Amino acid sequence: MALSPDSPRHVVVEGPVGAGKAGLAARLAKSFDGELILDNPRENPFLSRFYRNHRQAALPAQLFLLFQRARVLDHFRQSDLFCNVRIIDFLVEKDRRFAERVLDPSEFALYRQVYRTLDLNPPRPDLVVYLQAPPDVLLRRIAGRGLEHEKGIGIPYLEQLCEAYANFFYQYDEAPLLIVNAAEIDPAQREPDYRELLREIGRVGHGRHFFNPAASTIA
Repeated sequence: MALSPDSPRHVVVEGPVGAGKAGLAARLAKSFDGELILDNPRENPFLSRFYRNHRQAALPAQLFLLFQRARVLDHFRQSDLFCNVRIIDFLVEKDRRFAERVLDPSEFALYRQVYRTLDLNPPRPDLVVYLQAPPDVLLRRIAGRGLEHEKGIGIPYLEQLCEAYANFFYQYDEAPLLIVNAAEIDPAQREPDYRELLREIGRVGHGRHFFNPAASTIA
């Protein structure tokens, strides 16, 4: 895809587990001939335990994720001069807000201390694409991909997760934001859905935007 001078060079794709953010990020990187930067939840040895019992593994799961993303951001900064477009599938500022919800006060105090020590200083995106979908849709998609470490995910956790995302992005104003209703579409897997979303991304300017494509993409 040809880029205009106003096209975003740093795009973040966000959304709860099952929303399809990694798949969409990969497609965008291909369309824009950009660098794809992903975290890898399968590397987190505490994640499956966390999904089965949040209290048992919340702190190690969150700290592993924090260190993992610090390494990814370090790579991001090193690659800054060598790539015109970068697509990344997480917004690290959101992690701190979510950690506050799942950790007890003493655990969160430790997490916050580590967070400050790392001095992450994430770069400001040119665009954030936030994929929304209700818990039942997310659970169906999670079950469909059959990943071992996700087998402990249930509706109560997804309800909490969706609420945390909604609260975070309700207040987010650090970059242009496109909120996508992905309940009826799957731009990571379906070509018509992806093309429609890609056109919408090309129309996004400053501020907050909403994209509710169900009526136009479902045939």
